[in-house]
Amino acid sequence: MRLFISAFFFFSVSALFSQNEQLQEHFQKTATVKISIDYPYLLHIPKSKSTAIDGQLPLLIFLHGSGERGHDFELLKKHGPPKIIESGADFPFITLTPQCPLNQRWDALALNELIDEIIKKHPVDTSRIYLTGLSMGGYGTWDLAIKFPTKFAAIAPICGGSDTNAWDAPNHILTLPIWAFHGAMDQVVPLERTVNIIKNLKAAGANPKLTIYPMAGHDSWTETYDNPELYTWLLTHRTKN
Repeated sequence: MRLFISAFFFFSVSALFSQNEQLQEHFQKTATVKISIDYPYLLHIPKSKSTAIDGQLPLLIFLHGSGERGHDFELLKKHGPPKIIESGADFPFITLTPQCPLNQRWDALALNELIDEIIKKHPVDTSRIYLTGLSMGGYGTWDLAIKFPTKFAAIAPICGGSDTNAWDAPNHILTLPIWAFHGAMDQVVPLERTVNIIKNLKAAGANPKLTIYPMAGHDSWTETYDNPELYTWLLTHRTKN
């Protein structure tokens, strides 16, 4: 999918004559510019309709880590839900796995547009949209949820964090069901990146879940995505859409 958001320019011009009849011109200009972003993606439609409600299926968005960026779909199948689907399992979600370009990070606005496109084209139950991601995708999960909190029924960020929104998160996702995961021995993304957000949410009255794997390093996602309890938990939540 290629998104093109055109530049918008607003010009305001006023001209005034001073007492010495010199022309004064005042220019006011603002511009909002968005570059095009290309997010190719894998999309899984489950054969089984066991999770369908009135013909509509839950949607799970999976955001990969930095090592899977590029233009090779095989990289997307290394971890998480795409790995489960590739194994032949009939994964019970419509599963959207976008691929981030090299040397870029996840853009929440572009991802939101992509999700809306999938909703238009497929039988998505908009009350059951779930979001998860690992490492860079964990950061993307927090960021996307904070910017569009009412879109998701539940989120599961793994070994991620939030550089700019950690202390502002409760203002946006206070009531959003959250189950976060992190390895205590993580040398890539420190455990504190998740713990700080969770502490702040709890201090504001939220009730997020946090699972810390005492012996896990950065790979806290394999055990998480291999656990059927995660998917059962996701499906217990719906929005009021």
